[in-house]
Amino acid sequence: MDTDRMPVSKYRWLLVCASFIVMMIISIYQYSWFLFAYAIQRELNWDLATIGLTFTVFAYAATFIQPFSGYIADSYGPRKVGIAGSLLVGIGFILASFASSPPVFYLFYGLGGLGVGVLYGISAACAVKWFPDKRGFATGLVVFGFGAGTAIFNWLIQRLLDSEGLSTTLLWLGFFMIITLTPLSLLYTYPKEGWSSYLTSGRETVKFPGDYRPSEMLGTYQWFLIYFSFAVTVSIVLMFGAQMKMLAREFDIPTGYFSLVLVLFPLGNGLSRVFSGSVSDTLGREKTMVVFYSLLGLSIISFILFGHIPVLFMLIVFIAALLGGAPFALYPATIGDYYGARYATTNYGITYTAKAWAGLISGWLSGYLVMRFGSYRFPLFVIAICSLMAAALSNPRLMKAPTKKRPHPFPM
Repeated sequence: MDTDRMPVSKYRWLLVCASFIVMMIISIYQYSWFLFAYAIQRELNWDLATIGLTFTVFAYAATFIQPFSGYIADSYGPRKVGIAGSLLVGIGFILASFASSPPVFYLFYGLGGLGVGVLYGISAACAVKWFPDKRGFATGLVVFGFGAGTAIFNWLIQRLLDSEGLSTTLLWLGFFMIITLTPLSLLYTYPKEGWSSYLTSGRETVKFPGDYRPSEMLGTYQWFLIYFSFAVTVSIVLMFGAQMKMLAREFDIPTGYFSLVLVLFPLGNGLSRVFSGSVSDTLGREKTMVVFYSLLGLSIISFILFGHIPVLFMLIVFIAALLGGAPFALYPATIGDYYGARYATTNYGITYTAKAWAGLISGWLSGYLVMRFGSYRFPLFVIAICSLMAAALSNPRLMKAPTKKRPHPFPM
């Protein structure tokens, strides 16, 4: 494949479409978890903290694998890494279907989480590397699949859980994932070295900053601002993804409204990624963060106050999802903007470990706090305040591209 002609080729759009479908499928692990969690509580009678720890294990597995899988993909190409990730995703569900104790379930759900992290990292990196001219939009489009995929799958998963039970549902999903993800992984490839240094885009040539090695990225203060903001802002959508069924029960939401939430939440979460990515290409990443995170914090405070009203529960969840998916589009693009495309998979993989802290907050910690205080309102309020802090830290006077003092032309 002639990557010298890729700026005018349809291949990079084909690759984005494949990445989008992959993201839709692997999103089941995260954004259908609240359905699995409810089924576990109903069938196995585990307490909330025990169930929540499963989601935390998944979040840790899916995040901490990314720096390592990203380094391998950056060094040797993403195709074989993608195939391995596809097998892990499917096998994780298949083995989890036979688990009857929490430690065994943690192990196999976490195994699938490793595959999710691998595929997520290289899918996002394909957008960053192939679309330096439309980085926000392309990244948002790819991660839109991860946010919105379960809008299609949740209704079917809910029906399978009700009719077939947890074990059979996980087994069927595992085989479905292997069959669909493996051939899609064969399409993964990165552009040739140096391809994105200059890009002719219609009327102008777009220039890009030098490439930062991971160690150099970690030496900039901007990365620490990104890391903190990433961790606290994604906690909101992760909490909704992990605890939605229990939240609806606490706020006494009727079944009909909750059925709509099953579609509206992932749809809003997905649309947020395309919308915020597109806005950031025009308005700027930093200003977009300030606007989205401020509104996100305020929406969660409104949820605490008015979530007991079914219509407002449904509406505010959709608004929060529409805002809360933004970090998943903004930060891959920002890492590419600030630190270059050469090490983008590795650099974003390191940054993505912030999601592990978000998983701890939204999974085990929120479950523990609910058991301690008897309500989800306290952990929601803490996350809302943290989102407002992230908005303040994203001010362009603080959050701005670092200046690279000298080039590093040699691989890490």
